Amino acid sequence: MVDKSVRVGVVGVGSYGRNHARVYRQLPGVELIGVLDIRPDRAESVAGEFRVRAFHNLDELAESVEAASVAIPTADHARVGTELLERGLDLLVEKPIATTLAEADQLIAAASKRNRILQVGHLERFNPAVSAVRPFITRPLFFEVHRLGVFTERSLDVDVVFDVMIHDLDIVRAFVKSPVRSVDAVGIPVITDKVDIANVRVEFENGCVANLTASRVSTEKVRKLRFFQPHEYVSLDYTRHDVLVISVEHAGAGFPKLHFRKLPTQPEEPLKAELEAFVNSVRTRTRPEVDGVEGRQALALAHEVMSSIRQHAERVQLGAGHTAARE
Repeated sequence: MVDKSVRVGVVGVGSYGRNHARVYRQLPGVELIGVLDIRPDRAESVAGEFRVRAFHNLDELAESVEAASVAIPTADHARVGTELLERGLDLLVEKPIATTLAEADQLIAAASKRNRILQVGHLERFNPAVSAVRPFITRPLFFEVHRLGVFTERSLDVDVVFDVMIHDLDIVRAFVKSPVRSVDAVGIPVITDKVDIANVRVEFENGCVANLTASRVSTEKVRKLRFFQPHEYVSLDYTRHDVLVISVEHAGAGFPKLHFRKLPTQPEEPLKAELEAFVNSVRTRTRPEVDGVEGRQALALAHEVMSSIRQHAERVQLGAGHTAARE
């Protein structure tokens, strides 16, 4: 039983933010008060669609809501997020948490100072397949991860590592639960002047190794994570929301037996699960699934990947157009 509605708003109503507004409008115990966007016409359009207010500035929003989603360009996360946290709002900030680690620290400090909830929008944590596989993780020792997409004009101002690979860096980190020992990566600009395709080998202190590939210039869409642990192989499909587990049984002499089973998953939109979790943290004042510290750790690993990509580019003298390698 919900005692009172949580009053929420959305800052930034492009494709991501509009979906936040859509889901908030459907959640029980949540009242979507209004939306704010740098483009007033877009704010008015989305506000009209969901029959809520179109705020004109952060002051109006902060005076009207107690929590908000921030779905604006990453470069503005620290500035806008810090202001809203200092005004007393609980926030869900889209991933990555910020552009730099210093900016991430700024957000974390502001949330701590005002005792505010700060959740980072690492959506795959709420994927039904990820939720289903968690109880079956024992000791993963090798990961093979592919997140491939066809080219679109979305998010071309950032490298593919920060745009999409960071999802899988976060998931692998959460599954392995061990510090990173080494990172070895390569990244290439194909269509843009940023890194469009990247591959990284991450080794953890406990001996686990993860190979991850992310691309936004593929001919097909693939979002799969596979890992091996003693006597088991697990294949997870983010898109289909399913998990296949292949177990090995050694029964005396002869060829070992293989057992195939699909783990049961709960059909649920990941964004709905994510926003429900955020609102629950706001209501109960409990730590979110992905707090600012977790978001910072994913960002730190992404920066390590980009540093390794820059080093590789320098070694092979990858010059023209490779602005990411020189930043």
